[in-house]
Amino acid sequence: MRGSPSCVIAVRRSGVWRCTVCVVAAASLASLVAWVLLAPAGHGLAARIAVTLDGFAVLALGASLLRVQATGLQWDGSGWTFRDLGRSSTAPVAGELEIALDLGAFLLLRLTSRADSGRRSIRWIPVERRGLEREWHSFRCAVYLPRPAAGLASAADPRPH
Repeated sequence: MRGSPSCVIAVRRSGVWRCTVCVVAAASLASLVAWVLLAPAGHGLAARIAVTLDGFAVLALGASLLRVQATGLQWDGSGWTFRDLGRSSTAPVAGELEIALDLGAFLLLRLTSRADSGRRSIRWIPVERRGLEREWHSFRCAVYLPRPAAGLASAADPRPH
């Protein structure tokens, strides 16, 4: 099987992502408010407080998902690296890229990396085709390229594992 050629893209803010996050957060908040207002009297104050706190959690999560930093992604033929483009002093970091959602012209990717301290970091990266038309096909090929599992014997080895 042939490998994929190297691929470098710069992911900027995504209007589709921001709109989707706002719609989902607004729908979640609306359902929580409706529950608080229409709940039968049998539900106590503790339940109403819990739902209100859930509403604040939805707002906080939505606000964090709206902050999409410009990110540089690079596939070198054997692995992914990423870099914050907003910080010129940031060194590239190696990570595993997974597809969380594929809508054709929009991908939601999950990038998992490990810091020098061993702490795992997860970053959600929304990527849309608009603005990446020239690189889109090669980028999708690199994202979907199957990765061999580390440490496995070759496929030609007939011994059972």
